[in-house]
Amino acid sequence: MEPGPSCRSSASYDPPMVPAAGNSYGSRGEVQIPRDVKTHFRVCRFIMESGVKLGMHSVPVATACVLYHNFFKCVNLSVYEPYLVAMSCVYLAGKVEEQHIRTRDIINVSHRYFNSGSPPLECDKEFWDLRDSVVKCELLILRQLNFQVSFEHPHKYLLHYLMTVRSLVNRHAWSRCPIAETSWALLRDCYHGSMCIRHRPQHIAIATLYLALTSYGVELPVGEKHWWQVLCEGVTKAHLDTVISDLLQLYDMEAKCV
Repeated sequence: MEPGPSCRSSASYDPPMVPAAGNSYGSRGEVQIPRDVKTHFRVCRFIMESGVKLGMHSVPVATACVLYHNFFKCVNLSVYEPYLVAMSCVYLAGKVEEQHIRTRDIINVSHRYFNSGSPPLECDKEFWDLRDSVVKCELLILRQLNFQVSFEHPHKYLLHYLMTVRSLVNRHAWSRCPIAETSWALLRDCYHGSMCIRHRPQHIAIATLYLALTSYGVELPVGEKHWWQVLCEGVTKAHLDTVISDLLQLYDMEAKCV
């Protein structure tokens, strides 16, 4: 996961680090990450990369990740094959967000992901069995989630926040550092973990923008309230710290999931 093009920052952010949900500390103080959390991280990376190869927009990919996380919030990982569930989530997300993706394309992209350089699958029994599995798994996901498959994402909030903040920031500082690109990259990376369903979309959006601005040392005018309190009613510094801490732990986990 790359948070965006490099730009020399004049400040850094160091939130209070607490174990994410399900994590614990080892004997030497390092955070012990459960195996299922690592698996979900890898599978969501598969969803992201497959979405890019399938030409999916950012919101359908985000919906696929939320479907995946919500499904495994209800069921045990050992019962279902996570990559098959992921393929079905991509298929279902395309329908939900009105960017329909053919099952054949999903299967071929997935096959190439696990078998680099191999030709597309022939339309033989193996292909049709896999296609049937994807469709049946889609129905399973729908039933497990009680057909609640429409979600509110942080994307629209981040777009609004970026447009507002840009009008307040010195234009030279804005053009010098890729605040928008970094914020969008941070937002995308939030979907690698269950934090995308544990936090309100407004809090995720404002936290990613806050982290991007702070990382590059870009300051906004000071008033009676902090800028993030003005843009996002009800958000507190504790909310920002929690979201950013969860995101930074995802980046730390990336090195352990190679």
